[in-house]
Amino acid sequence: MTEAAGKGERFKGTQADLRFGSNAVRLSPREWQIVGAIFLGYVLLMPSVWERLESFRPQADYRIPYDLSNDYWVFRRCARSPEAPNATLVVGDSVIWGQYVTKEQTLTHYLNELTGQPRFANLGVDGMHPVALAGLLQDYGEAIAGRNVLLHCNLLWTGSEKHDLQTEKTFSFNHPALVPQFRPNIRCYGEPYSKRLGIAIERNVPFYAWTAHLRLRYLDKMDLPAWTLENPQAVPFANVRLEIPEPGARLLHEPIPWTRRGIARQDFAWVELKTSLQWRFFRQAVRILQRRGNRVFVLVGPFNEHMLTDASRAVYAKNKRTVEAWLKKEGIPFFAPTPLPSEQYADASHPLSEGYAQLARLLVEDTSFAAFDAPFPACAASGE
Repeated sequence: MTEAAGKGERFKGTQADLRFGSNAVRLSPREWQIVGAIFLGYVLLMPSVWERLESFRPQADYRIPYDLSNDYWVFRRCARSPEAPNATLVVGDSVIWGQYVTKEQTLTHYLNELTGQPRFANLGVDGMHPVALAGLLQDYGEAIAGRNVLLHCNLLWTGSEKHDLQTEKTFSFNHPALVPQFRPNIRCYGEPYSKRLGIAIERNVPFYAWTAHLRLRYLDKMDLPAWTLENPQAVPFANVRLEIPEPGARLLHEPIPWTRRGIARQDFAWVELKTSLQWRFFRQAVRILQRRGNRVFVLVGPFNEHMLTDASRAVYAKNKRTVEAWLKKEGIPFFAPTPLPSEQYADASHPLSEGYAQLARLLVEDTSFAAFDAPFPACAASGE
């Protein structure tokens, strides 16, 4: 062999060796299968394992902590593990959650107080408009099946085209991760389609809902790389307590009647319900609950009609009658109370403590609610 030929052979051998030169370890196809199985097992099993590790023992009058309003993993756990197995789940927005009251002053608290037992569980979530509510129930409320559900209908969400998500101009609204990402198209929703795809995957894969929970609960709502940059000296997840926190006793807002806040009477530009996106998805939320074997009772209001101009009040009354007519047609029991005393409201739709106490009394005295509140048959709850 000539010297040149020898060099050529050595060069060819070096090229072959360099194909994997950057890899310290090369895996065989079988080893890749093992790695894939381990990763798949981690993705599938870790959310369930974490539920066993992270304790959740809701006390009386529990409500989802305000700071975790966007943590749908927590909502799923609340729906799955109420203390009373036959409790009526009270579902809705911040009116149910209790924006101007403590957890001991909410509607569910007063209902439990009047009935003398913990029969009502607070599943209110701040800012949960009907379009988002339908998504929440569909993707995170699968445990709500074969139960009594008191569902709140707040027509404030139809108070303008913006509230109804019908404007052309994009803007930031509550719970965008729960609205339809592709169909129907929500024109004011401006997220790029790449992010929408990621949201759609997160809503259907429990692993991603779990990682979102970790970000919201332990990483100041950031992903791990961003949190590390913000906290270069800290240890990630060092503050993990492995428990879902209690909601706390602090008030979000001072409980002052709207009349003392200097709020003028409002002339809402109400959307017609036949074209309303929010009303369409409220009805969808009702159907989701019914398909899962739940008995549904709808609480319409109590909206602060004292705060409306005469013209706006007339349109609201017309829309309210439309809601009542649909509920009657569908055979869904409901309660649509007359407005509470003016001084019992903090704003357009949120009662103060005295308002919740009064509303609870009115509900308990309502004959249709009394019939609905009977214990749910055990055979229905078990699916028999």
